[in-house]
Amino acid sequence: MEDVQPGIFLESRNPRGVGSLGGMSQKSTSTVVIDAPLADVQAALFSIESYPEWLSSIKKVDVIERDSQNRVTKAKLSIDAGMMKDRVVLDYDWSAEPAILSFAMDEADLLTQMDGTYTLKAIDADSTQVTYELEVAVSLPVPAMMITKAQQQTIDAALKELGEHLA
Repeated sequence: MEDVQPGIFLESRNPRGVGSLGGMSQKSTSTVVIDAPLADVQAALFSIESYPEWLSSIKKVDVIERDSQNRVTKAKLSIDAGMMKDRVVLDYDWSAEPAILSFAMDEADLLTQMDGTYTLKAIDADSTQVTYELEVAVSLPVPAMMITKAQQQTIDAALKELGEHLA
């Protein structure tokens, strides 16, 4: 494998829907290497109720349901990510844990879709590759390229803040 510097974005994709309006969604993705062991990255990402402590776009988390292993399966989040401001209820899917944590929107005030996935891979004992995919749709007539830009900014900020939190 090639040498990868922690905190450097390896890939960032966001297909642009120029000329179309919100309603239809497109997935945005970024991959970064975090200078932290896999277990530390998992601990931060899997502790959903702790997001407001290190993730600036998440203002509040109310856990609604947990599974038999005490993992959050449903939570209400207050989000303020620039253009994306909403209160959303997310369902968390732990079926591919520990490598993948996925979420899907159950309900929201403005958003009509918010689906995401964190995929984790140990690079070595002290660094972890994290890929974050996010797909958002809104009920308002917003140009798709603005939604895609907001998605990408949200992803990039979340990955940057995760790295800073674990530094």
